[in-house]
Amino acid sequence: MNKTTILSNRNLILRLLVFFLFSTITSSFAQNPEQPNIIFILTDDLGYTDLPAYGNPFQEAPNLDFLAENGLKFTDAYSSSPVCSPSRAGILTGIHSTRYHLTNFIAGNRKADSLSIDPANWNPFLEGKQVTLAELFKEKGYQTAMIGKWHLGNEEDQTPWAQGFDFSRMIGKNGLDYYNYGVFEDSYQNIFLDSGKHYLTDKLTAYALDFLDKKESQKPFFLYLSYSAPHVFVVPRGDKVSKYLRKYEKFDGKYNPYYAAMIESVDDGIGLILEELKSQGLDKNTLIIFTSDNGGVGLPELGPTPTNLDPLKKWKGHPYEGGIRVPLITYWPEKIKPGVTSYATSNLDLAPTFAKIAGLNPQKAWDGQSLSSILFDNRDQERESDLFWHYPHFSNQLGMPAAAIRSGDWKLVLHYENQKTELYNLKNDLSEELDLSKENPTKVRELYGKLYKWLEETKANLPISKSTGQPIILTRIMQ
Repeated sequence: MNKTTILSNRNLILRLLVFFLFSTITSSFAQNPEQPNIIFILTDDLGYTDLPAYGNPFQEAPNLDFLAENGLKFTDAYSSSPVCSPSRAGILTGIHSTRYHLTNFIAGNRKADSLSIDPANWNPFLEGKQVTLAELFKEKGYQTAMIGKWHLGNEEDQTPWAQGFDFSRMIGKNGLDYYNYGVFEDSYQNIFLDSGKHYLTDKLTAYALDFLDKKESQKPFFLYLSYSAPHVFVVPRGDKVSKYLRKYEKFDGKYNPYYAAMIESVDDGIGLILEELKSQGLDKNTLIIFTSDNGGVGLPELGPTPTNLDPLKKWKGHPYEGGIRVPLITYWPEKIKPGVTSYATSNLDLAPTFAKIAGLNPQKAWDGQSLSSILFDNRDQERESDLFWHYPHFSNQLGMPAAAIRSGDWKLVLHYENQKTELYNLKNDLSEELDLSKENPTKVRELYGKLYKWLEETKANLPISKSTGQPIILTRIMQ
């Protein structure tokens, strides 16, 4: 064999080795059929009773109706906080925001001069040390996208592009104006400004469709689509309102036609996303989860009252059902069978659910539990662990500092100002009209003991006593 032949053979072997290594590396990043795409759609202040699927006869939302009829609808789903930022932080970290003191919405902390307590000291942003779902998805080869309302901090290290999202379109501070807003595209240096041309809800949908069009086809994706609607101000697209105005009197003025039009725009966007998934052949391998960050707004805040939350008590900013019970719909063709479940769940359960389904690395600090057995197996089981809420602030919606626990069908509400408790049986009294605390002192002590232990274990930030300047001291045992 001559020298030329030897060199030629060596080159051939080298090329084969390079090809083999490239193929191996490429295949390692190719989508595993066991890794589904996940689209998580979060609305802002959408109330439990705002959708047709949850009994609203005034609203029209055919695409959400489709998801509910062909997926699994939860009747007893909750946000982990009655206001947005703590709830959103809990979703992304899987950890109750009480543990890191992000207990109010960013820019909040109203005071009440007439009361004996001030709101608790708190952390007004999501710290970079918290591990987010986006970071866990990226570890497993997922493309990650966040579109819409972020509301977890505005410093560079608090943004979605610093918290694990490859593709981000974050609404700026003026995100409550649906026709005059800015969107930061992957950085603070690149901003899209709109002055009346694009309706914000439609623009966010367009960003989602753009991501779906440009993503890498060989890799799975996690898309977090965070609509700012139907948060006030109540500003719909003009062409959506007329049909709701026509039927307004038929419903005795119970529903807000402008608010309904805002929700329909969200529904339109979901319809376009469903069409895009089908056109790309991704519909059968994509899990869609739809919910709200907290309860609806049932009193005038910035204009007319947005929504009617009957039969639930109170609204956003309160620990009652109207402030924390939310719609939750899960949809995955041929994987999740259509149905309804009364299993009590919190949005803290989403992180362990995604981990189970997508093979993410579970975190020991997570407070929730996977819903996979509910989604795919036994929907009649009851929750074994308790659900907790802690809101040591005065909300813009007249909410007072309070905490709550749900244990089975029982719910205890604790008011921090006077340490008064209320006890309800949600199975018999969803409206929380009948306080059973006097008739059930043993149950009050049981639930208060659990709540006290949880507040102590999480090192909860309690309201400040005006007389001492220190956090209030809770009674250890409720008499």
